[in-house]
Amino acid sequence: MEEALNKCDCEKCDLKELFFQNIDDELIELVCNTKVESPFRQGEVILEEGKPIESFIYLKSGLVKLFKSGVDEKGQIIMIAKPFDFVSLLSVFSDDKYNYSVTALEDSVTCNIKLDDIKKMIHTNGDFALSIMKKMSSVSDMIILESLSLRRKNIHGRVAYILLFFADQIYETDYFELPLNRREIAEFIGKTTENVIRTLSEFRKDGIIKIFGKSIEIIDKEKLKQVSDFG
Repeated sequence: MEEALNKCDCEKCDLKELFFQNIDDELIELVCNTKVESPFRQGEVILEEGKPIESFIYLKSGLVKLFKSGVDEKGQIIMIAKPFDFVSLLSVFSDDKYNYSVTALEDSVTCNIKLDDIKKMIHTNGDFALSIMKKMSSVSDMIILESLSLRRKNIHGRVAYILLFFADQIYETDYFELPLNRREIAEFIGKTTENVIRTLSEFRKDGIIKIFGKSIEIIDKEKLKQVSDFG
């Protein structure tokens, strides 16, 4: 991790729009005086499973993966987090140690707020506490629904789903560089690396996508959507 950046500007704070509209100026100033931005290079670990939870962490820019370690270096990717997501939210109030790890898929910047300060605001501001609960429920619902959706699909449907996820929800373009390697895609969709490689090759042969190393170009998006929906 690079050296921490300067503290954030309260008036330009993204968190103010997301959560802190329910907090008076004095408490916002308290947060700004303790909140620190931390930059991470691609591949760096942001949070490590089993480490103590000390901060409330929000992704300001970049892209990260939340994952659970497994045996034989195999893991399970829980979700891909993008800017405006709270990457520590799943464990922060339920345990004193992280139950998963977070790694930067691209150069990323996090905002870190002392957990004690967040807890003080929860105790003193009901509206803020409610907004935190809503955000936690939203994240949990998203993970559950995505998992159920993937489980109903075969390998072709799962790979198509992931390609559309990055095209539509992350990069908003049909030409992009995959931030996950083939093994990580397999960890995300619960299949083997060999399955993923073979399926991508079939999509390429069928003229649905073009592959340029780690870059993907979606050629027939309607066909890919059909595979995702009915695969």
